[in-house]
Amino acid sequence: MKFILKGNICYSRTAQELICLKGAYVVCEDGVSRGVFTKNSEIPEKYSSFPLTDCGDNMIIPGLCDLHIHAPQYAFRGLGMDMPLLGWLNSYAFPEEAKYADLNYADKAYDIFVEDLKRGATTRASIFASLHSPATLLLMEKLEKSGLITLVGKVNMDQNSPDYLREESAMASYESTKSWIEQTLGRFANTAPIITPRFIPTCSSELLYKLKDLQQEYKLPVQSHISESLEEIVWVSELHPGIGTYGEVYDKHGLFGGAGTPTIMAHCIYSAEIEENLLKERGIFIAHCPQSNTNLSSGIAPVRRFLDKNLKIGLGSDVAGGFSSSIFRAISDAIQVSKLRYCLVDKNDAALSEKEAFYLATKGGGSFFGKVGSFEEGYEFDALVIDDARIAGDFSLEERLARIIYLSDDSFIKGKYVRGGKVF
Repeated sequence: MKFILKGNICYSRTAQELICLKGAYVVCEDGVSRGVFTKNSEIPEKYSSFPLTDCGDNMIIPGLCDLHIHAPQYAFRGLGMDMPLLGWLNSYAFPEEAKYADLNYADKAYDIFVEDLKRGATTRASIFASLHSPATLLLMEKLEKSGLITLVGKVNMDQNSPDYLREESAMASYESTKSWIEQTLGRFANTAPIITPRFIPTCSSELLYKLKDLQQEYKLPVQSHISESLEEIVWVSELHPGIGTYGEVYDKHGLFGGAGTPTIMAHCIYSAEIEENLLKERGIFIAHCPQSNTNLSSGIAPVRRFLDKNLKIGLGSDVAGGFSSSIFRAISDAIQVSKLRYCLVDKNDAALSEKEAFYLATKGGGSFFGKVGSFEEGYEFDALVIDDARIAGDFSLEERLARIIYLSDDSFIKGKYVRGGKVF
């Protein structure tokens, strides 16, 4: 847990400031970065005896953070990509998630999911499981062994869903969730529970209030979906007449951020100004999921506006609405859809730059987990060592990082560290 890596180091200080240093040194002490130094002679004496790993011409970047991914959907990724959200849920997502009532199926499927996540660029993730407590516990056990740092949610849904994937009542959902929390809270070093109402249409008011009770009792974070499609927003307004916005429904039930309720809301494509203001006021993190928003014909989130308003935002793969769990792919998708938004939707929303999208994938999303996503002094040490020799040429480090974002795959990753621990 005390070591120095030498290589070509790139990391973000802000969305506008990308630091790239050739042949630099980053110091890790007890899982925390002690800073980046351009020369060996600059390293403070108290760190100079730490073991040094020379990564040569490899790139060293912070680990990537996935703020929104569905583990039980990983098995059918790539299917139904020509369908809209609500139809896709009923045709693919719900039938697949029902299979996780079978622990043998869950065991095999989650082995594949966790191993692929481990080999990829993701170092931290906020994950939806299914509504099945035993399978969710099994997933957490596998993730703990992976060395990744994750939040995992047992999904809650007691209405407007198929009989085969609906909890018997709000009380049944509450009791099973409470039991699962008590089995998992504090049990793992790297994996923890997160309160997870699937989304407003599948959760009764009674259930939402009970989930808030659990959140307050156990001081847990919250994750859910919001304003993902126009059809969904109409549905929410019909279920909760008289409440102005989707976000205000969560807020009425005490599940919309604020002090003591760290919260991730995925999508926010159609958030009205009052909803955006509430997102900012409550310190809620937006999980921008460009690939799934495209695949499911949902729309293009106004990420430029979110950044200009200083909202908290990171990226999500949203598998299996997204077909790839690669956050590198999410970075490139975020850039591309922002260009389409500028061209086709709103000329006031300038496209994202590569450095801005890289920031969202690292420090932007990482800040949900604390001081994460950068090599600045005091940040937890999550890092990727990337061998880009197959695509490298006579380019600057910034250009090499851009090519990694667009052209790399898991085979480029030669080393992975999470909180100072070497994953591989």
